[in-house]
Amino acid sequence: MGQKIHPLGFRLGISKNWSSRWFTSKKDYGTLALEDREIRELLKDRLSLAGIKSIDIERTENEISVLIKVSKPGVVIGRGGTGVEEIEKEIKKITKGKVKITAEGVKTPEIEAQLVADYISRQLKRRVPYRRVVNFALRSAMEKGAKGIKIRLGGVLSGSNTISRRETFKEGSVPAQTLRADIDYAQLDCQMLFGTIGVKVWIYKGEVEVK
Repeated sequence: MGQKIHPLGFRLGISKNWSSRWFTSKKDYGTLALEDREIRELLKDRLSLAGIKSIDIERTENEISVLIKVSKPGVVIGRGGTGVEEIEKEIKKITKGKVKITAEGVKTPEIEAQLVADYISRQLKRRVPYRRVVNFALRSAMEKGAKGIKIRLGGVLSGSNTISRRETFKEGSVPAQTLRADIDYAQLDCQMLFGTIGVKVWIYKGEVEVK
């Protein structure tokens, strides 16, 4: 029987870092955790076209720093930086204190698990055959320097008249149990007219030094 654990949570403090980095008292912890969730949901809704890889939040006593890693930084910044200012105003409605937003571009979106999962989801919604989409994602990742990639789709893959099933596609090596392995992971639900298709992506980028 398999004992499953989240690939990123498994490596926290070893080869991965927390996406929310702050410390507070037990009394305020729940409030700030909910604020972080609301900020992330707001940014994902407003910047859906920017290709969000990750959202990191750091807090000091009077300031919140939000680092957004995206494939299209121009969408976040907007004309003359007005896009960032508008988003900061909306975030200030959620939380107290100063808000600072930084957008950072992703150099190779083909080997970022979240962006690969978003790409697969968009193509499935356009009714592109899932095998063609997955094989293109596998090939692109390996060409851009990934050591290995695994993609798993689950749901009614061939349309409403078929049986729900799960299929796994793999290229290269993906050592899931190795702590020093730098594995990027993402999962999302692709909402189709005939049901939901689950998309999971593992990308192995090589080994990191563990102190």
